[in-house]
Amino acid sequence: MTGHEQDKPAPARVRVMLVEDSLVVRQLLIHIVGRDPRLEVVAAVASGEEALATIGQTRPDVVSMDIRLPGIDGLETTRRIMAERPTPIVVIADSIEDSSLRISMNALRAGALSVVEKPVATTHAGYDAVATEICTQLRIMAAVPVIRRRPIGSEWAGRTAAAPVSAALRVPEAASVLAIAASTGGPPALARVIGGLPAHYPLPVLVVQHMGPAFMEGFAAWLNSVVGLAVSVARDGGRAEAGHVYVAPGDRHLELGPAGHLRITDAAPVGGQRPAATALFRSVARHAGGRGVGVLLTGMGEDGATGLLDMRRAGGLTIAEDESTAVVFGMPAAAIRLSAAGTVLPLDRIAAHLARLAEGGP
Repeated sequence: MTGHEQDKPAPARVRVMLVEDSLVVRQLLIHIVGRDPRLEVVAAVASGEEALATIGQTRPDVVSMDIRLPGIDGLETTRRIMAERPTPIVVIADSIEDSSLRISMNALRAGALSVVEKPVATTHAGYDAVATEICTQLRIMAAVPVIRRRPIGSEWAGRTAAAPVSAALRVPEAASVLAIAASTGGPPALARVIGGLPAHYPLPVLVVQHMGPAFMEGFAAWLNSVVGLAVSVARDGGRAEAGHVYVAPGDRHLELGPAGHLRITDAAPVGGQRPAATALFRSVARHAGGRGVGVLLTGMGEDGATGLLDMRRAGGLTIAEDESTAVVFGMPAAAIRLSAAGTVLPLDRIAAHLARLAEGGP
């Protein structure tokens, strides 16, 4: 090692605040984070009140947020942090409790970036994988720029208002299926887009959202509760029906098969992802050709870009989210660089555009 290399300062560690009311789980998280030399615990608190009172002094780069807290719960704590001192937040959720999952999904709408499974005893078979995922998410999300958000009001309350459309929707000759994919920041973006579609949307909607396998059933149930269209986890061999939303199951690819049937496969990950946006988009290009519509929303990495390009080359209509609204611009940016996106739109204009397409408009 040269003297110059010896003089180089060590990279600054990511400063982590842990918010967890259970002493046992809090100690476990301190242990997990402490094993990663790139992370540093600067605060470990037991309530939302403590988190809000100390975040200004501790200045964490990222917050690990429990949802089920005494007093101010994790959802309200997330809202207040994003309104008062925006900081990347990773939700730590109990994946088997429906109520926790619903609150976790709403925390993502409030500004949290991702949700990961809560660790259990170190003797649990999946402990190492969960511990690794927590540290990975904390490191990655610490680098995501976040913006101040006002507390959730009419913009996020209840169902997103549908775009005005005529009563008699017509399917244009060039559209038979809508495929949408997202990653980091995806749940609220998907709720915004799908929630803005008319109640009798005449296309089936296929969705890939990067999320831990344990959360997919809960994510689909949550999405079903906040949008007007029926949402379910996709099943192999089922026929894609107009006006229904089909979410890729955990750790499986969702593809469009012949004659509008759905295919669920455990084929190898594509670009490290399963489900993969590119796998979905490529299948739509293959089986729908010029009648496919593809939308690529916020997300880290480049998944979906090459698949969207396949769709565009097949004559399909392709849309990428604009940088001005994307929580993370990685996936849409990759598609735009490849000229895979025929249209680039901010999030709040995508649903209206899709509704116009369904009316047969330009």
